[in-house]
Amino acid sequence: MDFMTAEFFSALLSIVIIDLVLAGDNAIVIGLAARNLPKELQRRVIFWGTFGAIAIRSLLTMAVVWLLKIPALLLIGGIFLIWISYKLLIEEKDHNVETAPNMWAAIKTIVIADTVMGMDNVLAVAGAAHGSFLLVVIGLLISVPIVIWGSTLILRWVERFPVIVYIGAGVLAWTAVKMIVDEPLLEGYFDASPVLKWGLTVIVVAGVLILGRAKSRRKRQARASAE
Repeated sequence: MDFMTAEFFSALLSIVIIDLVLAGDNAIVIGLAARNLPKELQRRVIFWGTFGAIAIRSLLTMAVVWLLKIPALLLIGGIFLIWISYKLLIEEKDHNVETAPNMWAAIKTIVIADTVMGMDNVLAVAGAAHGSFLLVVIGLLISVPIVIWGSTLILRWVERFPVIVYIGAGVLAWTAVKMIVDEPLLEGYFDASPVLKWGLTVIVVAGVLILGRAKSRRKRQARASAE
């Protein structure tokens, strides 16, 4: 992908949106893991925990970018990403993280939790990067500081404006379709039929948003009835 083109900036915007929507909970984990430590240690824990988490996530993302070049893995990754985008709309988040007793335990908690929770983020960013390691690095450099230092603000925005989650889910679904149509085993079919390509995009994106909203509404109604 050429640098400084519309396609490059479109992919970069997708990566930043994906990071902000999917990584907000990871930022909360960082705060929860260090919340009972002395104030003078909290900043060091957050810095080194974040540093370790970013390093591991960067390596994982670049590994996935490389792996997605293997035939059929783009298709599998795209299908899995459709499920992730749907799950984003229906899943209730759980932030019950055990407070670490000391600085190094807190750093370990942050790194492990971020790695486990961030696998959907890794796949989504790798798919949106379209094989560009530069896009992965720039996307992380832009979004990670925003997530870490602005997590509380981001979560307030999401609670106040739920449409942000739907925008994120739509971007994820669109990225999933892009992965599927770029799969070398299927690329010829979609290149020969732009209608098929755009039809699949509309069906998947609209399907995720409509079904996700309906499922989320049913869950809220069932919870209200139980109360």
